[in-house]
Amino acid sequence: AALRRTDVILEVGPGTGNLTVKMLEKVKKVIACEIDPRLVGELQKRVQGTCLANKLEIKVGDILKTDLPFFDACVANLPYQISSPFVFKLLLHRPFFRCAILMFQREFALRLVAKPGSKLYCRLSINTQLLARVDHLMKVGKNNFRPPPKVESSVVRIEPKNPPPPINFQEWDGLVRIAFVRKNKTLSAAFKSSAVEQLLDHNYRIHCSLHNTVSSILICYILCTVTYILTSMGVKKLTLKSLMHQRFSKKEIPENFKISEKIQTVLKDTGYSEKRARSMDIDDFIRLLHGFNSEGIHFS
Repeated sequence: AALRRTDVILEVGPGTGNLTVKMLEKVKKVIACEIDPRLVGELQKRVQGTCLANKLEIKVGDILKTDLPFFDACVANLPYQISSPFVFKLLLHRPFFRCAILMFQREFALRLVAKPGSKLYCRLSINTQLLARVDHLMKVGKNNFRPPPKVESSVVRIEPKNPPPPINFQEWDGLVRIAFVRKNKTLSAAFKSSAVEQLLDHNYRIHCSLHNTVSSILICYILCTVTYILTSMGVKKLTLKSLMHQRFSKKEIPENFKISEKIQTVLKDTGYSEKRARSMDIDDFIRLLHGFNSEGIHFS
């Protein structure tokens, strides 16, 4: 993690403090988050009465339910069941941290760094790589632990992209969630799901409704301005009344509108109709999201 003497370190799962003590000797402060009260007691005893005690802050509880403090770097050894939610809790945390050194089960770690075309490439891969640079640092055999676990582990380094990409993450995640449900299917087939069509139809109608509301406000403002100008020029009231009753175009939805046709048109026009999520990279999904949004189709 290239620790610095000025660093504040967030450590998740310190256990009895073997790594904690070594970090306390090198950094300004360690904030240790531990869910097991028994291990908290062991950690407190380990630094009690030493010069390191004042540099250690302990938070007891579930890290997923804990508000993250300011920190420069994060070090964690995570159980499988909280690995994914914790990664995204980290990546969406502000202010930005410098890096995180995290130990995961081997398969999860390999999914984080998987590239398009890889068997392990998935929604987790592309979402993480959208927001951060991810590197696999080393394998850790199960015999390095006592008692040894049933699975192998790996250490991964994550560096948030700062500034982050100018993308609405909820929109992005909504798109890739649909695409990766069946990553070996063509996008044309993936978007023909009735549940997907219902969701996007609902979102499309909301978008059109909001567009019309904004248009109405803008039209009212324009009419008031035009009315004021024409009045100052001596335009007759009858003419003004006629002006106020003119129809302005709105984004109306035809009665025979079908979201399925609009979806397939976007896929065809962007060139992704026959593509499969497993082989698409970040730039591909950015272009596809732009294509959908340009046609008023949204995912959140």
